[in-house]
Amino acid sequence: QLHLVESGGGLVQPGGSLRLSCVASGFTSYFYVIAWFRQAPGKEREGVAYINNADGRTYYRDSVEGRFTMSRGDARNTVYLQMNSLKPEDTAVYYCAVVTVPRGFTPTTIMTPQPYDSWGQGTQVTVSS
Repeated sequence: QLHLVESGGGLVQPGGSLRLSCVASGFTSYFYVIAWFRQAPGKEREGVAYINNADGRTYYRDSVEGRFTMSRGDARNTVYLQMNSLKPEDTAVYYCAVVTVPRGFTPTTIMTPQPYDSWGQGTQVTVSS
């Protein structure tokens, strides 16, 4: 069974930075896609960034482009999300998720929760002065 654990969340002032980590353990089969999502109170869960193993590229939602950087660690079962220039609207619980069984996805649907089959428990990020 695949197990994802996020860490690195916390309280930060606007303009500050945080780095989130996600470590996969257990049955770490091939990941077709690994992503970061977030969910703010009263809002739907939304994709923040993802790595598509088919082309090795990283993709970001428009609102975080240029501020957030998703990367892999030297250990292939670890990914990071470096978040700079944080804004109050970035406040949310951040989740790591993977696609291990591809059921067909598009550049649009891959930024929604539906294609993902494994999720971490989330880590809270609060941006406030």
